Amino acid sequence: MRNPEAGETSDADVVLLCSDGVQTPAYRRILAAASPFFKDMFALPQRESTSITNVPVIEVSENSEGLETLLKLIYPGLDPVLESLDDISRLLVPAMKYDMIRAIETLRRLLVSPEFVQAEPVRVYAIACRHDLEHEARVASKYTLGISVLDSGLSDDLKHITAWSYHRLLDLHKRRSQAAVRVLDTAELDEVRCVQCSTAHYGSLCPPRWWTTFAQRAREELRVRPTSDVVFSMGFLAESANNGCHRCAVSVFEAQAFLDRLKR
Repeated sequence: MRNPEAGETSDADVVLLCSDGVQTPAYRRILAAASPFFKDMFALPQRESTSITNVPVIEVSENSEGLETLLKLIYPGLDPVLESLDDISRLLVPAMKYDMIRAIETLRRLLVSPEFVQAEPVRVYAIACRHDLEHEARVASKYTLGISVLDSGLSDDLKHITAWSYHRLLDLHKRRSQAAVRVLDTAELDEVRCVQCSTAHYGSLCPPRWWTTFAQRAREELRVRPTSDVVFSMGFLAESANNGCHRCAVSVFEAQAFLDRLKR
């Protein structure tokens, strides 16, 4: 037997027999403290091992690689390095099964870390929904507002969530989009002027061309990605001002206070 932490002969008092036949030493006291599942199990008579060791043997359905990583999440010392959502998704299954609170909390924190939730928010949302992690699902859902959900890549994690969870995400996008467009359509334009293209029309000044172009393009963008990040970016505003009016760029600059209020 090898110690999963130090790689040396272990003085462990229980052996976990993995699905791949590997015997992984563990510590009964740590397992019982970390998992009510194991605490209750240790109250039952345990199977005796072969001549390799004289400590109890418990069969588990996990393979040795996954189990040793899971044990490191509950053992004192540094947490293992988990570099992908595959690792987190895979470890959440046994962590939930054994009700390992410390391991679950670590995995939940990693699941919504910026490196994952910014790169693959839909997948993070799916993993969170699969394990009924409501807080993490809400965090991930906010990040999905910056992408087109229907255009995001398919992942196996989506196979494990309900139609209700997926519909809830699409409904969030729809409601946020409608609300954002409504704010855009009801904006007060009294202070938005261009000295060249804001001309009098039926006794009042028309909005400048850049605003008309901006509002049209923003509606299209917000229907897909209902977030202010894109539509109020300098690149998006500059393209809206590129409409044949040579003074619209100045008008956009002068309307920054108005645009800041609209963005908020």
